[in-house]
Amino acid sequence: MHFYAGYLQLYALSDPMLGSDIDNTSAPARRTMLAKIIREQAIGRQTELVAMLRQHGHAATQSSVSRDLRELGVAKMGDRYMLPDDGGAPKSDFSTLKQFVNARLTAGTNLTILKTTVGSAQSVAVAIDTARWPEVIGTLSGDDTIFIATAGEREQRTLGDRLLAIFGR
Repeated sequence: MHFYAGYLQLYALSDPMLGSDIDNTSAPARRTMLAKIIREQAIGRQTELVAMLRQHGHAATQSSVSRDLRELGVAKMGDRYMLPDDGGAPKSDFSTLKQFVNARLTAGTNLTILKTTVGSAQSVAVAIDTARWPEVIGTLSGDDTIFIATAGEREQRTLGDRLLAIFGR
């Protein structure tokens, strides 16, 4: 097994399309270029970002771009990626996201579900994660649904009150 893993590493390093996930030394430069691309153009798919990074000479894969987007705090707003503001509203300002939340549901005593407009769940989930609310253990988002885990009934109630105050749902 060790030999096989070593072979894969050598193979990936010899192929520029595969090597970026093994050699992370270019990650800061790649992230800088990624931020520049997102600032200057309306991009809505990771495959587009991978292609543009490669055009600018950066080795990238979908998984490396996904990690970079997470590291940069990038959110998807509607049909495009957006960088976080560098000083405008505080991180706990959900006013721009309120329009995307349609419903709040509970499943048991540990799971709260937010239904959003299509394509908005990740942006709302990132905002919740960034807020670091003590009652939230973690979030999992799809395209239009967010699962928010809490430790128990009391934490779920606290979260429900907070979401009601923020989103009116």
